[in-house]
Amino acid sequence: MPRRSRRIPILVTALLAVTVAGCSPQPTPNSGGTTDAPSAPAPATASAAPVTPGAAPAEPFAVGVRQLDLARDGRALPVTVWYPAAGEPGGTPRSGARAATGRFPVVAFSHGLTGTPQEYAAVLTRWAAAGFVVAAPRFPKTSGTATQPDVFDVLNQPADVSYVVTEVLALGGRDGDPLAGRLATDRVAAAGHSAGGITTLGLFTLARDERLDAGIVLAGSALGVGTTFSGPAAPQLFVHGELDEVVSYASGKAAYDQVPWPKAMLSLPDGDHGRSLLRTGDPAFEVVVETTTDFLRWTLYGDPDARHRLPDGAGRNGVAAFDDRL
Repeated sequence: MPRRSRRIPILVTALLAVTVAGCSPQPTPNSGGTTDAPSAPAPATASAAPVTPGAAPAEPFAVGVRQLDLARDGRALPVTVWYPAAGEPGGTPRSGARAATGRFPVVAFSHGLTGTPQEYAAVLTRWAAAGFVVAAPRFPKTSGTATQPDVFDVLNQPADVSYVVTEVLALGGRDGDPLAGRLATDRVAAAGHSAGGITTLGLFTLARDERLDAGIVLAGSALGVGTTFSGPAAPQLFVHGELDEVVSYASGKAAYDQVPWPKAMLSLPDGDHGRSLLRTGDPAFEVVVETTTDFLRWTLYGDPDARHRLPDGAGRNGVAAFDDRL
């Protein structure tokens, strides 16, 4: 395990003090969150290598769902996979549905502390319907099913995600697998919420996975994983509520400022830690879903129209501000 920072025990105490830490869709009193000292923005480096221009699917897909029983070095990692499926779009994801025709980019999603992948289904199924294969592991020591959640185990999770990515990409070349021939194995992104956002940042810092073309950090920070970004430039999208009571907006913004690659930050002035991500009735939910989906369409499909939609879509209904440095 990487050496722990002396700051971690103080910061994780704040995380653990919040009911259903990291994943709760319920509003909770603002405790001030975890705050890092403001930092100067990192100097920009070379732009990300452009994805070959293309067009993301114009129409939504039906969504299929399956389970993978994976484990890394004795760490159980059951994975829920949502994917574009054949059939009429809409409705409940169908277990074992036949995959749609095409080759689809892969997005690895990391849940928050005491969460599960299923709590994010409202967002993840929308990504799958838009033409992405979404693989979401349940982590052994930080999920809602863990006997005694261990926040320090977040530092092991970037390696878990890399392992999951390897196993999922292998399905594309495995004869007889439902996803054989259906994966764009050269187009991969990582995303995560709260502790899963920290996990995602770790995949671009202390445990850089150079297969990743882009990242989405939802209500996350650089807690424990640092901001020593390395490897090929990979665009990053941060989404953070300014009233976040678990991971302070200031700490998320501090991490964002240090990203040296093309980046954007969607700030929700009335957003807390989770409702806009987990509650379809929240006014910001559609803005978050559409912004993240268009970001994935641009970074993984190379869709220029999706890139052009980002600023206007993010500003829809006046529920968010968009800092665009992509």
